[in-house]
Amino acid sequence: MIYENKNYDEERALYDVENATVRNCTFAGEADGESALKECRNIKVDSCLFELRYPFWHVDGAEISNITMTETCRAALWSDNDVSIEKSTLHGIKALRECKNVKLSECDIDSEEFGWRCADIL
Repeated sequence: MIYENKNYDEERALYDVENATVRNCTFAGEADGESALKECRNIKVDSCLFELRYPFWHVDGAEISNITMTETCRAALWSDNDVSIEKSTLHGIKALRECKNVKLSECDIDSEEFGWRCADIL
């Protein structure tokens, strides 16, 4: 499944998605929803903007590239496993928490409490 060129602002907008690509989407808006990609598996996320809280919680397997997480995107990745993040901006507080096997490449990180209780961040 491909989710492309959409704006999502509702709670758990793409909850429990599996084997999907999310491209050129914005996660922001009036509904102020949380946990957009919670409990997803094997996802690719490219060129997206995240302004809402908790977008990637309990995710197993994600390739994330060219995304922007603003300062309002709090606790963005929490309890995730097997994630790669490249060429991305991570500016929300607590960007990575309790994650395992995370590969970072060419990222701009400005995040208080970054990497708290994480294992194997490369």
